[in-house]
Amino acid sequence: MAILVNLDVMLAKRKMSVNELADRVGITPVNVSVLKNGRAKAIRFSTLDQICKALDCQPGDILSYDDDDMAQ
Repeated sequence: MAILVNLDVMLAKRKMSVNELADRVGITPVNVSVLKNGRAKAIRFSTLDQICKALDCQPGDILSYDDDDMAQ
C-alpha cells in the first residue's frame, strides 16, 4: 500500500507509549499497534482526530503517501 503510517515517529517525538496513546484516544493498545505497524486497512476520521489531539500534530505528520511503495 502506498499509504505510510509514521505513528511510531510521532510517539517517539512526544515520548509517549502505545498504551498511553490508546488510553488518551479511547482505543485498545492492540489497535494502536495495528495502525502503527501499517497493518490497518482503514481508520475513522474521529480516531485520527483524537490521535492528532493526543499527539498535538497534523494528520500529515502521521500519514504519508509514497507512490514508489506501489512497485514493491
